Amino acid sequence: MAANPREGMSLEQQRAAFAWQRLHGQDGVSSDYANLAKAAPALVMGNGLMQTLAFYQAKGKEHHKRLLEDILLWLRQRRLCASSQFEQAMNELAAMSSERYLQATQEALAILKWIRQFAAALEKRQRGGQ
Repeated sequence: MAANPREGMSLEQQRAAFAWQRLHGQDGVSSDYANLAKAAPALVMGNGLMQTLAFYQAKGKEHHKRLLEDILLWLRQRRLCASSQFEQAMNELAAMSSERYLQATQEALAILKWIRQFAAALEKRQRGGQ
């Protein structure tokens, strides 16, 4: 048995496993989180990664905080940021080369594809399963 359970997995499998682990097993996924995740790739592409992360931090609502944490944890796991704490991660992103920043943006978009799919699948339906 491998020491790292994700050893031997493709990067796509690692992304899927990470997103599933983050979303599954909790008390469902709120509609607010699912809707935010659905819109997140367009926000990143239209405004940029740092601006999107700053927007989520400024909003401060639970679903914003949760998606911000999910993205930053993934960037840390991919070793694109050393910290998943907002201020430290933003300092790192601001100081990156343009190539590395593009890589971080691409990874954020890649993990968001999985997060939005699983969020939609696991979304809690309000009022009796609507």
